[in-house]
Amino acid sequence: MNRTLVICKPDAVERGLVGELVGRLERKGLRLVAAQLRQIDEATASEHYEEHRGKPFYPDLVGFITRSASMVLVVEGPDDTWSIVRTLMGSTNPAEAPPGTIRGDLGTLLTENLVHGSDSAESAAREIAIFFPGLA
Repeated sequence: MNRTLVICKPDAVERGLVGELVGRLERKGLRLVAAQLRQIDEATASEHYEEHRGKPFYPDLVGFITRSASMVLVVEGPDDTWSIVRTLMGSTNPAEAPPGTIRGDLGTLLTENLVHGSDSAESAAREIAIFFPGLA
């Protein structure tokens, strides 16, 4: 089995959409391995978003992910689970995400797009190690 990291971001938690998001993952056949409702601190956010340091949107990105609780998940499935999750999420911009995807059905803002999913197997391993070091 293959694992990836999913974060139901603060807007998803604030809007009461965590159950809907988890349900979509489970209905796809993915299995929850770990889940934690947590306030992501600046140090963890900085490590998680290290590839974006120095970019103009970086301060807003860290400010958003640290503003309130997120539900951090590890999900397991077949090869390329990360790709399956990314397809379920839809395009980063909810205005461009197709109907039937999380962002297409539930998202409204580019800057608050409900969910994060690792963008490769390598990113998944790195991100899981940040949030769930015992699973790495």
